[in-house]
Amino acid sequence: MTVLNVVVGITGGIAAYKAVAVVRGLVLAGHSVQVIATDAALRFVGKPTLEAISRNPVHSDLYEGVAEVRHVAMGQAADLIVVAPATANSIAKLAAGLADDLLGNTILASTAPVVIAPAMHTEMWQNPATVANVATLRARGVTVVGPGVGQLTGKDSGPGRMSEPEEIVAAALAAVVRKDLAGRRILVTAGGTREALDPVRYIGNRSSGKQGLAIALAAAARGAEVTLIGANLEVRPPASASIALIEVSSTLELQSATLVAAAEADVVIMAAAVADYRPEQVSEGKIKKEAQGDTLQLTLVKNPDILQELAAARTEGQVIIGFGAETEPDREELLAIGRAKLERKGADYLVVNRVGWTEVFATESNAVIILGTGGVIVGEASGTKASVAADILDLLT
Repeated sequence: MTVLNVVVGITGGIAAYKAVAVVRGLVLAGHSVQVIATDAALRFVGKPTLEAISRNPVHSDLYEGVAEVRHVAMGQAADLIVVAPATANSIAKLAAGLADDLLGNTILASTAPVVIAPAMHTEMWQNPATVANVATLRARGVTVVGPGVGQLTGKDSGPGRMSEPEEIVAAALAAVVRKDLAGRRILVTAGGTREALDPVRYIGNRSSGKQGLAIALAAAARGAEVTLIGANLEVRPPASASIALIEVSSTLELQSATLVAAAEADVVIMAAAVADYRPEQVSEGKIKKEAQGDTLQLTLVKNPDILQELAAARTEGQVIIGFGAETEPDREELLAIGRAKLERKGADYLVVNRVGWTEVFATESNAVIILGTGGVIVGEASGTKASVAADILDLLT
């Protein structure tokens, strides 16, 4: 994964508190983040918070670091500049090309993509001056994320609410990510299937779907046409990600949706955690403990092996990537299990990872070993799930 030098500019609006999560998202994605906060922004959120999250000093004074020509050097070194929130005032200054503070100088001194996330009251967003300024910035190639519609400060509600941090991070990274998957149709499954016992209860697993979602987002950012089949996802893709989402719950529903979608896909990535068994019978009403006594006996039947089915029915040239989550602590044993699974399933690649009570599930990080033809290790990746997703997708280039 390429580590980007990202400048996050924070201007003086109440939505500055959400900028902390934007910085955090970029850091967790593995990038180096420098924060430039205007004096007004620092009235809403303090330097210690931003420095702790960015892991770098926060810059605000145009006349700091004069010897190193910081007001120019930061812009020259940037691979990406994100302004969140972008107030009506800061948008006007950007459109006019003003450079009366460190952020304005940095942007003018940079050739990097610029992404802004407007945040202001509805009347300010709809004012003809703001409309014209935003149009000017768009014409110059600036990416504008949002704003959304929702609760503003006070009792106001309407257009002008800053987009959510996850959406801003995704759009920002998409502005610089290479489009090496353009024209490819990629199907990703994510989440964990649930097998109903009755209308209230189910047998399931602890998968949040975060790794599969990270793969889908990264693939879309790199230009692919992405279909995401999500089984009980904890987080859904933002609307701006241009991902076709199909929601399912059980393994049989996942099987049906996946086999249909796979027929049109160039690549299938089975990141979902699929239940191996399901109850033989599902009760139409809630199972009552008074009627069952001290024990409840369940008969489970084996679910279909979706990955094996996909491999057997693959179309010519189709690439199939499976996942194997195991609790085996020994690396060599883990690899042996993965190699046997890869041979049995018939996939092109198997992404093997160790899971446990506190490992991987519902966390932001992962560590994987990627096996290819003959069980050969073709890659290893660790870090955030976004960075692991990028390494997995590199298999396709």
